[in-house]
Amino acid sequence: MDINKLIASRVLALREARQLSLTALAELSGVSRSNISLIERGESSATATVLDKLAGALGVTLASLFEAGEGAPSPLRRAAEQQVWTDPASGYVRRQLSPAARSPLQLVEVVFPPGQRVAYEQVSRASDIYQQVWLLEGTMDISAGEQQWRLEAGDCVAMREDQRISYANPGSEPARYLVGLVTLPFAAVG
Repeated sequence: MDINKLIASRVLALREARQLSLTALAELSGVSRSNISLIERGESSATATVLDKLAGALGVTLASLFEAGEGAPSPLRRAAEQQVWTDPASGYVRRQLSPAARSPLQLVEVVFPPGQRVAYEQVSRASDIYQQVWLLEGTMDISAGEQQWRLEAGDCVAMREDQRISYANPGSEPARYLVGLVTLPFAAVG
């Protein structure tokens, strides 16, 4: 399935499951009603920042927007089945590694071009999301709230997705990293 069509069907299905109108989702996410409509029809290639706002307003992780919703979820996702998406603004490429089987853990591989930056404004969610970034190749500057880190190959950083998070590649080569996301309902957090 075309990645934009997959994203379109996921956003629409999640919005309908939550019984949100386009206007209500626009108000919750800060994304215009017309932009959401274009995304849901597969007529717009939304940026990572826009998709993150929609995911937050829908109460899911960004990675959840890349999951196919039909059929019985398989515990196996072969490499050829892993959804690959390129952010039209920065050119970063994300590969959805995790199978569709229900799990609180999601794995995503990212290849981030040199000289690029992406920032996410976190919105309130119905769950608590934690992430770890393990840098496999290159250099990345990552910030979460007031904290900032420069990661070199092999470094790993952990953070909560309840604050502004930005990713930047200051190097001259692409950076490649693995993101592990864990989603917990707020009631389960101690």
